[in-house]
Amino acid sequence: MKHIETTRTELAVIGSGLAGLAASYFAAASGVKTCQTGISGGILYATGFLDVMGVHPIDSGPSRNRFRLDPAEAIDSVRADMPDHPYARLKTADIFDAVHRFMSFLEKIGLGYRYKKGRNTLVFSSVGTIKPTYAVPESMWEGALALENRLPCLMVDFWGLKGYSALQIVETLASRWPGLKNIRIPFPVPQASADLYPEHAARCLELDENIEKLAKEIGANLNSSAAVGLPAVCGIMRTRQIVASLSEILGVPVFEVPTMPPSVPGLRIKEHLESALVEIGVLRFPQQRVNAVHRDKDNCFVLDIGVMGDISGKTVCHKVIADAVILASGRFLGMGLCAGRKAISEPLFNLPVFQPEKRLAWHRDDFFDPSGHPLNRAGIEVNQSFMPVNAEKSPVYENLFACGSILAHQDWIRQKCGAGLSVATAYAAVQSAVNFLGRV
Repeated sequence: MKHIETTRTELAVIGSGLAGLAASYFAAASGVKTCQTGISGGILYATGFLDVMGVHPIDSGPSRNRFRLDPAEAIDSVRADMPDHPYARLKTADIFDAVHRFMSFLEKIGLGYRYKKGRNTLVFSSVGTIKPTYAVPESMWEGALALENRLPCLMVDFWGLKGYSALQIVETLASRWPGLKNIRIPFPVPQASADLYPEHAARCLELDENIEKLAKEIGANLNSSAAVGLPAVCGIMRTRQIVASLSEILGVPVFEVPTMPPSVPGLRIKEHLESALVEIGVLRFPQQRVNAVHRDKDNCFVLDIGVMGDISGKTVCHKVIADAVILASGRFLGMGLCAGRKAISEPLFNLPVFQPEKRLAWHRDDFFDPSGHPLNRAGIEVNQSFMPVNAEKSPVYENLFACGSILAHQDWIRQKCGAGLSVATAYAAVQSAVNFLGRV
């Protein structure tokens, strides 16, 4: 029989998305012995923007009429209108404290963010739509300023890059930003196929010679542009240096625009954070799934960790015994929730899932209904300590906590609060776990 190694820890974090990575950081920073595992899930779809609360209410009229430039005021409105929203369990000041703590850590590991304290900033997407966000990656900040000041900009894309069109951005924004132009140029590194993939392009631009080739191609088309917008492919680990080099060579600010998934900004967050967590003492089981969970005689959780591709869930590579667990496994993409023919389930702890009573009520008749679908607000209900609760509102386990998009009663996509929700609830869940561990 194959020997299975066992690890003993104070806290296990299940999930490798933004909530799981943030929870692992907050726990390690609190001096808690922490291990973290799970598949990447939605972080590879992230734009890099740190939304806190940008739209409320979501159920009437065009979203631009509901943009909120004061995120604190928006949170207060959500708390009043949606008393079961996860933010309603937190003080507004604590939400911003968690986000700023997290951004300070990101700054230390090379992922700088820019923001207007207490205010949202308008940014634009790869298709030219505009949205409010709280904090902007420093590589994208000049784009937000250019939009605000309507500067004449040159938007660039590359032959073979799928899902990104500089022309579409220019035409979508033409009525409110007339100073935009676009060009399509060959990427400076020859491709093995006609398709260009964002991650490959980003890794190619880690080399100085390719930066110079790209700058030469853009410079020939710069004319009177005051800034240059590129798809977000300016490296993975050296983004700050690459953007600075391009800006210096061209003599104008260069900024990035998020692409369609797979997301290089999301990959940057993932790779930077994963490396940094190891350095501060988090034991990681990267891209490995928790296949099963049970409790031992001391009521500690025992996690059976297996390989990501094992559909049967029978292969166990490692066992982790944890005094407490934070569940940050995400929704359907991260397999934190599973949709069956009749109901939505939580597969690891068999937790109750808040959801419409009948399968037919998951979706509204109009796919584009501005209020979204009831399915979007399905998830795990928690108490003030972010402990999952049952139908009687009692904690299911005294040592289990949850955070992130798996939480019920929120629609983070429409409310533009995904990153803030992940980070703030991760911080709250860690604080509750620390309080529990102090009693063990």
